[in-house]
Amino acid sequence: MPTFTTPRLLLALAKICLSVFLITPYAQAQDYPNKPIKVVIPFAPGGPSDIVGRILLQQMSENLNKPIIIENKPGAGSNIGIQQVARSAPDGYTLLLVSSTFVINPSLYPNPGFDAIKDFSAISLPVSSPNVLVVNPSFPAKDMKEFFAVIKAAPGKYDYASPGGGTGPHLSAELLKLKMNLDITHIPYNGGGPALQAVLGNQVPIGLSALPPAVPQIKAGTVRALAVTSTTRSPSIPDVPTLKESGVSDFEGDTLQFIVAPAGTPAAIIQKLNQEIAKALENPEVKNKLIGMGYLTYSYTPEQTSQKIKLEVDKWAKVIQSRNIKPD
Repeated sequence: MPTFTTPRLLLALAKICLSVFLITPYAQAQDYPNKPIKVVIPFAPGGPSDIVGRILLQQMSENLNKPIIIENKPGAGSNIGIQQVARSAPDGYTLLLVSSTFVINPSLYPNPGFDAIKDFSAISLPVSSPNVLVVNPSFPAKDMKEFFAVIKAAPGKYDYASPGGGTGPHLSAELLKLKMNLDITHIPYNGGGPALQAVLGNQVPIGLSALPPAVPQIKAGTVRALAVTSTTRSPSIPDVPTLKESGVSDFEGDTLQFIVAPAGTPAAIIQKLNQEIAKALENPEVKNKLIGMGYLTYSYTPEQTSQKIKLEVDKWAKVIQSRNIKPD
C-alpha cells in the first residue's frame, strides 16, 4: 500500500532541516577550537609580522587553552605562504597573519597566485606600524619643510633606501613622491635592517622604514626621524610629526598586519576568532609591549577588516600603476 507525505509533514521536515542548517555553524563555533590552530606567517622569523604573531598569538593560545602553532613560510615576496592558506580547508584551523604585501602583491605581480578579496575571509586588523622617514644626522634638514626644500633644490641628487621593491615602505615613499612631486631615486635593500644600516652609515642619506625596527636607532640618535606615515603620531616616538602635520594632505601609508582565513570559513568561527584577538589585545602587557615597539592596536570587526582590505588593494594598485613599479 503506497504511503503519502502530507503537506503538514513536509512543513515539519523543512523546519527541522532549517533548524539544523542554522544551528550547525553555532555548534561548530561553540566547539571551536578542539585541536591546535596553525597560523602561517609568509615571512622569515624576526620580521614585523613574526614579532606581532609571537606576542599576540601566545596570549590567544593561553586564553583559549589550545596550542597555536606558527609556521613561517617565506618566499616570492610572501606569495608562497599566502597561496598555501588560500588552498587550505576553510575550517578555522589554518589562518594567515600577513603584512601589507597582502594588499600590494595583487597589483605588483602579474600572477601572485591569490585574490586578496575572493580567496579569503577577513578576521581582523589587530595592529599596524607607521612607516617612518629617517635621514642620516648629517642630512641638511631638521624637519619635513626643510626636507622638501633640499630635495626640490637638487632634483635627482638624492637617493633613498627601502627594505625592498614593492614593500610597504617603498610604496609609501613612492606615494610621497607622487603627491609632492619629488625627484629622488629608490635603492632597494634586502630587508629593513640593511636599509637602516645604509642610512646610519650614510651610504644612502634617506630611508623609509617600518617603525618597529627603526625605534631603537631613532632613540639612540643614530638616525633622525622627520615624519611618520600614520594619521596620528606614534606613542613610541611622540615628538615626531605625521606627514599630514608636515603639509602632506590625505596621506596614510602604514604597514598593516591582517589576520585572515580561507574563503568559506564559517561566519561563527570568524566572529569567535575576532573576539579572541580583541581579548588578547586588551591584555595590558600585550598592548603595552606592542605600543612600546612602535605598533598601533585596533579593534576592527571582520566587516571593517574586509572593507579596509578592499580600500588598500585599490589604493596601492593606483600607486603601482602610476609609478610603473615592478617586483625585485
